[in-house]
Amino acid sequence: MTKKRLLAALPLFLGALTLAIAATGCGGSKSSTSSSSSSGGTFRLGTASGIDSLNPYVAFNQDAYSAFEYTYPILVQYDSNLHYAPFFAKSWHASNDGKTWTFKTQPNAKWTDGKPLTAADAAWTINTDIKYKDGGAANAAGLVNHITKATAPNATTLVVKYDEAPGPTWVLGQFQQFFILPQHIWAQHIGKDGAGLKTFPNNAPVVGSGPFTLVKYQKNQITLFKRNDSYWGTKPKIDEFGLQQYSNDDAMVTALKSGDLDAIETVPATAMKTLRNAGFEVSDVPGLDQTDFIINSNPQKKTHRELLDLKVKEAFDHAINRQKIDEVTFLGAAQPAVSIIPAPAGAGWHNPHLKPVTFDLDLANKLLDQAGFKRGPGGIRVADGQKMSYNVVAPTDVQSIPRTFQILQTDFAKIGVQLKQQALDSSAAFAKMTSPNNTYQGFDLAMWDWTALIDPDFMLSVVTCDQYGGWSDSGYCDKDYDKMYTEQQVAPSEAKRRQIVWAMQAKLYKDRPYLWLANDDSVAAVSSDWADFQNTAQGPFNELNIESLTQVHQK
Repeated sequence: MTKKRLLAALPLFLGALTLAIAATGCGGSKSSTSSSSSSGGTFRLGTASGIDSLNPYVAFNQDAYSAFEYTYPILVQYDSNLHYAPFFAKSWHASNDGKTWTFKTQPNAKWTDGKPLTAADAAWTINTDIKYKDGGAANAAGLVNHITKATAPNATTLVVKYDEAPGPTWVLGQFQQFFILPQHIWAQHIGKDGAGLKTFPNNAPVVGSGPFTLVKYQKNQITLFKRNDSYWGTKPKIDEFGLQQYSNDDAMVTALKSGDLDAIETVPATAMKTLRNAGFEVSDVPGLDQTDFIINSNPQKKTHRELLDLKVKEAFDHAINRQKIDEVTFLGAAQPAVSIIPAPAGAGWHNPHLKPVTFDLDLANKLLDQAGFKRGPGGIRVADGQKMSYNVVAPTDVQSIPRTFQILQTDFAKIGVQLKQQALDSSAAFAKMTSPNNTYQGFDLAMWDWTALIDPDFMLSVVTCDQYGGWSDSGYCDKDYDKMYTEQQVAPSEAKRRQIVWAMQAKLYKDRPYLWLANDDSVAAVSSDWADFQNTAQGPFNELNIESLTQVHQK
């Protein structure tokens, strides 16, 4: 399944410092295979999503951001209790006024091309993202909010200055998602006004400084990673791993059964029982992925402006049978979704007062009648002289969309609304939704999914006005919401921040740029040839899993 991370980096419950994290309370599932196993070997993981780009300023699939976790250094990570722990930054402290943060970084680190990796690379990446946050670095804009500048007084000291004192958990949460790039590579590709940041292909082999080196990449096919023996952190046990993308779920499952794969990242619901019966370990844990029905909420939308009417949005919400989606599409391995921050996200960020909207076609029809949209020929309602007939942009690499769309299409027809699926690959889908020139005039409705992070800031950022041309896939832009977004970043306490975060979710619940469908489980399968396979709420393609893997039986 595509994890639309259109958008900034994903924390993945990982950390080379805490290889047992999933077994100690993060909701992960661990293979019961004996851990008395040999090291080395090649691990082959199948996916229906894949890596859409090797450029962090362009990529938006979760697998791409997982790949960046393996490739680039990050200042901090989570420990097994979801507390922030040292990573590339060995320690940190804030000034008395909270406006200056100092990080001490790992000494003697190197990039994979042998050049030194220092705090200066981190300072350069931060300053570059600040300078071009309204252009080429838009995807990273939220991560550098409130930062005025960064400096590196020496090779192991990074100093970050803020315009006002941010909340401590917010600072570390942002840097847990922030990839440090090699200045000597990327400085050559900034281009005019930062435009080159988005056009640089960053071809393999990628110069990085993570536990693995990305050495081969063929879009929509395969990505190959080899162990980085010069890595400054804990080195992986396996020699290499490959990510193989499949456009057909049946072919992916067949490849696992025949031994051409060692594991599947996201098991189709229809294959769970079959794979268990065939002897594969299928782990099913509460997930952070949520499917959504997106309504173009651009206030400047030129056509089908009835979609901006809150009564229309509410009617659509009541026409969604979430229970049927969970039962038919996911075969019970999901629960109804309700908010942009999913319930399993942890740390109390999900607003518990929000409840799934009821499935009520009578009420949906009543709302549309009250809005004045009468039925025309064929029973399709008419708004401003146009039929309420819409193309629904649907990325082809999201496994759940075809079945879910059939359910929506049938029920929407009962309220006089015609839906037509427009299947596109993920890159073409996002391009259409933001077209032309990031004005969000190119679509009416869409379906996709998001995989949330532990800290809520990123998910909350994707519907800010600043994310036009960045992570925004809904065109939503509301100044009151943006004000709350900024306020939660500088909240003086976690309790105050939580209060604001809950209020932001309540506003989105009312404004409905997204109609949330299903919060699906993370379901993965692995061969008994491998031990210490870790599935997490964000899936098994993560640094924790690949670093701890060991091969039990040599092929």
